[in-house]
Amino acid sequence: MGIIPDYRTRIYDRYTTEKLPYLLELTDAEYRRWAAACQHRLRGWLPSDREARCLDVACGHGNFLYLLKEAGYHNIVGIDVSPEQAAVARRVWPDVECANVLDYLPGHAGEFDLITGFDIIEHLHKSEVLTFLDLISKALRPGGSVILQTANAESPWGGMHRYHDFTHETGYDPASLDHLFRVVGLEGFEARECGPYIHGAASMARTAIWKVIHAGLSVWNVAETGSRGSGVYTRIFAGRAQRPAKPAPHHYGTASVESTRLASPTAR
Repeated sequence: MGIIPDYRTRIYDRYTTEKLPYLLELTDAEYRRWAAACQHRLRGWLPSDREARCLDVACGHGNFLYLLKEAGYHNIVGIDVSPEQAAVARRVWPDVECANVLDYLPGHAGEFDLITGFDIIEHLHKSEVLTFLDLISKALRPGGSVILQTANAESPWGGMHRYHDFTHETGYDPASLDHLFRVVGLEGFEARECGPYIHGAASMARTAIWKVIHAGLSVWNVAETGSRGSGVYTRIFAGRAQRPAKPAPHHYGTASVESTRLASPTAR
Protein backbone atom coordinates (compact mmCIF):
# COMPACT_ATOMS: atom_id res chain seq x y z
CA MET A 1 0.00 0.00 0.00
CA GLY A 2 1.33 3.44 -0.89
CA ILE A 3 1.59 6.38 1.48
CA ILE A 4 -1.79 8.01 2.09
CA PRO A 5 -1.52 11.68 1.13
CA ASP A 6 -2.47 14.38 3.61
CA TYR A 7 -6.19 15.18 3.17
CA ARG A 8 -5.51 18.89 3.55
CA THR A 9 -4.13 19.42 0.06
CA ARG A 10 -7.27 17.97 -1.52
CA ILE A 11 -9.59 20.09 0.63
CA TYR A 12 -7.67 23.37 0.66
CA ASP A 13 -7.18 23.47 -3.11
CA ARG A 14 -10.94 24.11 -3.45
CA TYR A 15 -11.75 25.26 0.09
CA THR A 16 -13.54 28.43 -0.98
CA THR A 17 -15.49 26.91 -3.87
CA GLU A 18 -16.71 23.86 -1.94
CA LYS A 19 -17.07 25.13 1.66
CA LEU A 20 -17.21 28.93 1.59
CA PRO A 21 -18.54 29.95 -1.85
CA TYR A 22 -20.16 33.11 -0.46
CA LEU A 23 -16.67 34.53 0.08
CA LEU A 24 -16.27 34.87 -3.67
CA GLU A 25 -18.99 37.55 -3.69
CA LEU A 26 -18.12 39.61 -0.60
CA THR A 27 -18.99 43.28 -0.89
CA ASP A 28 -17.09 46.22 0.52
CA ALA A 29 -19.92 46.74 3.02
CA GLU A 30 -19.47 43.17 4.31
CA TYR A 31 -15.73 43.69 4.70
CA ARG A 32 -16.44 46.91 6.63
CA ARG A 33 -18.89 45.18 8.99
CA TRP A 34 -16.41 42.43 9.81
CA ALA A 35 -13.60 44.95 10.28
CA ALA A 36 -15.67 47.08 12.66
CA ALA A 37 -16.51 44.08 14.86
CA CYS A 38 -12.92 42.84 14.84
CA GLN A 39 -11.49 46.27 15.63
CA HIS A 40 -13.80 46.46 18.64
CA ARG A 41 -12.60 43.08 19.89
CA LEU A 42 -8.93 43.90 19.38
CA ARG A 43 -9.04 47.44 20.78
CA GLY A 44 -5.70 48.34 22.33
CA TRP A 45 -3.96 45.29 20.85
CA LEU A 46 -2.87 46.67 17.47
CA PRO A 47 0.41 48.60 17.09
CA SER A 48 0.19 52.36 17.54
CA ASP A 49 2.82 52.82 14.81
CA ARG A 50 1.12 52.65 11.41
CA GLU A 51 4.48 51.66 9.87
CA ALA A 52 4.59 48.47 11.97
CA ARG A 53 5.41 45.33 9.99
CA CYS A 54 2.30 43.11 10.09
CA LEU A 55 1.79 39.50 8.94
CA ASP A 56 -1.60 37.80 8.73
CA VAL A 57 -1.19 34.03 8.45
CA ALA A 58 -4.05 32.01 6.95
CA CYS A 59 -5.37 35.35 5.72
CA GLY A 60 -8.35 33.70 4.00
CA HIS A 61 -10.35 36.15 1.94
CA GLY A 62 -8.41 39.10 3.33
CA ASN A 63 -10.80 40.54 5.90
CA PHE A 64 -8.06 41.36 8.43
CA LEU A 65 -5.85 42.74 5.67
CA TYR A 66 -8.80 45.00 4.84
CA LEU A 67 -9.00 46.13 8.47
CA LEU A 68 -5.28 46.95 8.57
CA LYS A 69 -5.43 48.81 5.27
CA GLU A 70 -8.42 50.88 6.34
CA ALA A 71 -6.77 51.61 9.71
CA GLY A 72 -3.80 53.15 7.92
CA TYR A 73 -1.19 50.40 8.15
CA HIS A 74 1.07 50.15 5.10
CA ASN A 75 3.65 47.46 5.86
CA ILE A 76 1.36 44.43 5.53
CA VAL A 77 1.71 40.92 4.12
CA GLY A 78 -0.71 37.99 4.07
CA ILE A 79 -0.17 34.28 3.42
CA ASP A 80 -2.61 31.42 2.90
CA VAL A 81 -2.11 27.80 1.93
CA SER A 82 -5.27 27.81 -0.22
CA PRO A 83 -4.69 29.14 -3.76
CA GLU A 84 -8.36 30.12 -3.99
CA GLN A 85 -8.37 32.09 -0.76
CA ALA A 86 -5.07 33.79 -1.58
CA ALA A 87 -6.53 34.91 -4.91
CA VAL A 88 -9.59 36.39 -3.16
CA ALA A 89 -7.39 38.16 -0.59
CA ARG A 90 -5.37 39.84 -3.35
CA ARG A 91 -8.50 41.76 -4.31
CA VAL A 92 -8.15 43.50 -0.94
CA TRP A 93 -4.36 43.77 -0.65
CA PRO A 94 -1.78 42.93 -3.32
CA ASP A 95 0.96 41.51 -1.09
CA VAL A 96 -0.51 38.05 -0.49
CA GLU A 97 1.49 34.86 -0.97
CA CYS A 98 0.17 31.32 -1.37
CA ALA A 99 2.36 29.51 1.15
CA ASN A 100 2.35 27.05 4.04
CA VAL A 101 3.03 28.99 7.22
CA LEU A 102 5.49 26.34 8.44
CA ASP A 103 7.55 26.84 5.28
CA TYR A 104 7.21 30.63 5.19
CA LEU A 105 8.14 31.69 8.73
CA PRO A 106 11.68 30.23 8.99
CA GLY A 107 12.92 32.80 6.47
CA HIS A 108 11.53 35.78 8.40
CA ALA A 109 13.14 35.71 11.85
CA GLY A 110 12.80 38.93 13.85
CA GLU A 111 10.85 40.69 11.09
CA PHE A 112 7.35 41.41 12.38
CA ASP A 113 5.80 43.71 14.98
CA LEU A 114 2.46 41.91 14.73
CA ILE A 115 1.52 38.41 13.60
CA THR A 116 -2.15 37.47 13.46
CA GLY A 117 -3.84 34.16 12.77
CA PHE A 118 -7.63 33.99 12.62
CA ASP A 119 -8.91 30.41 12.74
CA ILE A 120 -5.66 28.65 11.88
CA ILE A 121 -4.21 26.97 14.98
CA GLU A 122 -7.14 24.52 15.22
CA HIS A 123 -6.26 23.26 11.72
CA LEU A 124 -2.79 22.09 12.82
CA HIS A 125 -1.91 18.62 14.04
CA LYS A 126 -0.61 18.49 17.62
CA SER A 127 2.79 17.57 16.22
CA GLU A 128 2.81 20.89 14.32
CA VAL A 129 1.47 23.29 16.96
CA LEU A 130 4.63 23.96 18.98
CA THR A 131 6.66 24.28 15.78
CA PHE A 132 4.13 26.84 14.55
CA LEU A 133 4.27 28.83 17.78
CA ASP A 134 8.07 28.61 18.01
CA LEU A 135 8.32 30.03 14.50
CA ILE A 136 5.92 32.85 15.36
CA SER A 137 7.92 33.70 18.48
CA LYS A 138 11.14 33.82 16.45
CA ALA A 139 9.56 35.86 13.64
CA LEU A 140 8.43 38.58 16.06
CA ARG A 141 10.63 41.52 16.89
CA PRO A 142 11.30 42.05 20.61
CA GLY A 143 8.11 43.49 22.07
CA GLY A 144 6.07 42.30 19.09
CA SER A 145 2.65 40.71 19.53
CA VAL A 146 0.83 37.64 18.27
CA ILE A 147 -2.97 37.49 18.16
CA LEU A 148 -4.71 34.18 17.49
CA GLN A 149 -8.44 33.54 17.22
CA THR A 150 -9.76 30.02 17.61
CA ALA A 151 -12.71 27.91 18.73
CA ASN A 152 -13.27 28.03 22.49
CA ALA A 153 -13.50 24.66 24.23
CA GLU A 154 -14.79 26.45 27.34
CA SER A 155 -17.95 27.54 25.51
CA PRO A 156 -21.09 25.38 25.62
CA TRP A 157 -20.97 25.68 21.81
CA GLY A 158 -17.26 24.89 21.62
CA GLY A 159 -17.78 21.34 20.41
CA MET A 160 -19.95 22.46 17.52
CA HIS A 161 -17.41 25.04 16.40
CA ARG A 162 -14.57 22.55 16.87
CA TYR A 163 -16.14 19.90 14.63
CA HIS A 164 -18.10 21.82 12.00
CA ASP A 165 -14.99 21.87 9.79
CA PHE A 166 -13.42 18.51 8.87
CA THR A 167 -9.97 20.13 8.79
CA HIS A 168 -10.07 21.11 12.48
CA GLU A 169 -7.54 18.95 14.36
CA THR A 170 -7.29 20.46 17.84
CA GLY A 171 -9.28 22.51 20.33
CA TYR A 172 -8.24 25.17 22.84
CA ASP A 173 -9.50 27.26 25.70
CA PRO A 174 -7.81 30.36 27.14
CA ALA A 175 -5.84 28.31 29.70
CA SER A 176 -4.38 25.90 27.14
CA LEU A 177 -3.46 28.68 24.70
CA ASP A 178 -1.83 30.67 27.52
CA HIS A 179 0.17 27.57 28.46
CA LEU A 180 1.40 27.00 24.91
CA PHE A 181 2.40 30.65 24.53
CA ARG A 182 4.44 30.37 27.74
CA VAL A 183 6.13 27.20 26.50
CA VAL A 184 7.53 29.07 23.47
CA GLY A 185 8.62 32.08 25.53
CA LEU A 186 5.74 34.49 24.94
CA GLU A 187 4.34 36.51 27.84
CA GLY A 188 1.57 38.86 28.95
CA PHE A 189 -1.31 36.65 27.78
CA GLU A 190 -4.79 38.14 27.49
CA ALA A 191 -7.96 36.44 26.27
CA ARG A 192 -11.12 38.13 25.01
CA GLU A 193 -14.56 36.99 24.02
CA CYS A 194 -15.72 37.35 20.41
CA GLY A 195 -19.33 38.13 21.17
CA PRO A 196 -21.82 40.80 20.15
CA TYR A 197 -20.99 44.49 20.39
CA ILE A 198 -23.32 47.46 20.19
CA HIS A 199 -23.63 49.12 16.79
CA GLY A 200 -27.41 49.43 16.47
CA ALA A 201 -30.73 48.54 18.09
CA ALA A 202 -30.62 44.82 17.26
CA SER A 203 -27.04 44.42 18.47
CA MET A 204 -27.92 46.32 21.66
CA ALA A 205 -30.60 43.71 22.38
CA ARG A 206 -28.23 40.84 21.56
CA THR A 207 -25.56 42.31 23.82
CA ALA A 208 -28.02 42.66 26.71
CA ILE A 209 -29.19 39.05 26.28
CA TRP A 210 -25.59 37.83 26.07
CA LYS A 211 -24.73 39.55 29.38
CA VAL A 212 -27.55 37.64 31.08
CA ILE A 213 -26.42 34.34 29.54
CA HIS A 214 -22.80 35.10 30.49
CA ALA A 215 -23.80 35.65 34.10
CA GLY A 216 -25.68 32.35 34.08
CA LEU A 217 -22.65 30.50 32.71
CA SER A 218 -20.48 32.02 35.44
CA VAL A 219 -22.93 30.82 38.10
CA TRP A 220 -23.00 27.34 36.54
CA ASN A 221 -19.20 27.17 36.54
CA VAL A 222 -18.90 28.35 40.14
CA ALA A 223 -21.61 25.95 41.31
CA GLU A 224 -19.92 22.96 39.68
CA THR A 225 -16.24 23.74 40.22
CA GLY A 226 -15.93 26.60 42.71
CA SER A 227 -14.32 28.75 40.00
CA ARG A 228 -15.66 30.79 37.09
CA GLY A 229 -12.71 29.68 34.94
CA SER A 230 -11.48 32.20 32.42
CA GLY A 231 -14.82 33.99 32.17
CA VAL A 232 -14.48 33.68 28.38
CA TYR A 233 -17.53 31.78 27.16
CA THR A 234 -18.13 32.76 23.52
CA ARG A 235 -17.77 29.98 20.95
CA ILE A 236 -14.63 31.62 19.58
CA PHE A 237 -12.11 33.73 21.45
CA ALA A 238 -9.01 35.79 20.74
CA GLY A 239 -5.74 35.46 22.63
CA ARG A 240 -2.77 37.82 22.59
CA ALA A 241 0.78 37.50 23.88
CA GLN A 242 4.09 39.27 23.30
CA ARG A 243 7.69 38.41 22.68
CA PRO A 244 9.65 39.82 25.63
CA ALA A 245 11.35 43.13 24.89
CA LYS A 246 14.42 41.76 26.67
CA PRO A 247 15.55 38.16 27.22
CA ALA A 248 14.06 36.72 30.39
CA PRO A 249 16.58 36.30 33.24
CA HIS A 250 17.44 32.78 34.33
CA HIS A 251 16.63 31.78 37.90
CA TYR A 252 18.28 28.75 39.40
CA GLY A 253 17.18 26.81 42.43
CA THR A 254 13.85 28.57 42.88
CA ALA A 255 10.43 28.04 41.48
CA SER A 256 8.19 30.97 40.70
CA VAL A 257 4.46 30.76 41.15
CA GLU A 258 2.19 33.08 39.15
CA SER A 259 -1.38 33.44 40.27
CA THR A 260 -3.86 33.44 37.42
CA ARG A 261 -7.49 32.50 37.31
CA LEU A 262 -6.93 30.86 33.90
CA ALA A 263 -4.61 28.25 35.37
CA SER A 264 -6.13 27.89 38.83
CA PRO A 265 -6.94 24.28 39.74
CA THR A 266 -10.56 23.24 39.97
CA ALA A 267 -11.94 23.41 43.50
CA ARG A 268 -14.75 21.05 44.32
